[in-house]
This record gives sequence, structure tokens and C-alpha cells, in this order.
Amino acid sequence: MSFLNELINSVVEEDLREQLHERLAIVVHKIKFMDKVPVACLTIENEVHSPLDHLIELAGGELVADPMLAKVIIYFEYQTGIATLMSKVPSVLSPDWPAVSYNHVYLMDDSKVLAKEPKDLVASLEDIAEMLHPGFFVFGNEGDRWVNFVT
Repeated sequence: MSFLNELINSVVEEDLREQLHERLAIVVHKIKFMDKVPVACLTIENEVHSPLDHLIELAGGELVADPMLAKVIIYFEYQTGIATLMSKVPSVLSPDWPAVSYNHVYLMDDSKVLAKEPKDLVASLEDIAEMLHPGFFVFGNEGDRWVNFVT
């Protein structure tokens, strides 16, 4: 979490900095009381993709390389939006994967996730927490920054 705290501490505007620390603290505090969720983050070629690893772990995820072990799958591809992912993901999904059976397959929009601004990273953390723990977190970015891909 220190990387995110350091990034937030670099925010000049005091009110925004405090707000971001508060939002981070809410997620981190709730996660302490929840079980880890096995998560695979994949490209549209079903290759393990690591740019979200630190956020997934902060949000209570346990990274797994095998989709058969994942309860949640997040598709994320550089320079790829949700619409493109929606057109390509159906052909690469396996109906045998538990995440597919549970309808816990998510598509994340690259243009919204990897921005270097602290507020964007905190929002991405909130989004991932909502994917991993539906019902416990509701931040309202579904449909804009990410979608649940129901098969």
C-alpha cells in the first residue's frame, strides 16, 4: 500500500489528498475482514497480465495464473476499451472455468485504469474491490470504467 500512499501524498491540494487517503482507508479496512479471492488477470489471448497485480492484491485478491483456479477473471489489455474487449472475449472464454460459471468475468477499460493520477488509481482500486467483493462495495463506475461480462 505504500506506493499508493506515497502517490497520494504527492497531491498538492490538501482536500483532495485527504479525500483520497480516506477512500483508500475505507477499502483497506473492509478488506481486512474478508477472505482472499483467487483472481486471474488476462489479456484477450488468455495470457496472464500483470499491470493490475498491485491493485488486485490491495483489493483483497490472490493472484493465480490458472483460470481454473480463479473465482474472478479480469480481462485487461493495453490500449483496449470495453467495446473491443466485448467483441473478443466470448471466443476465448472456457465454460469450464469457475469464474465463467459464477458470472464473475470482468472487462476493464485501459484508458481509465492506468492513468498515473492518484485519483484514477484510487478509483481503479475501488473498482477492483467492487468486482472481487460485490455487495460489499458499490462505487458506481460499472458501465463506464468496467463491466461484468455475463455469459
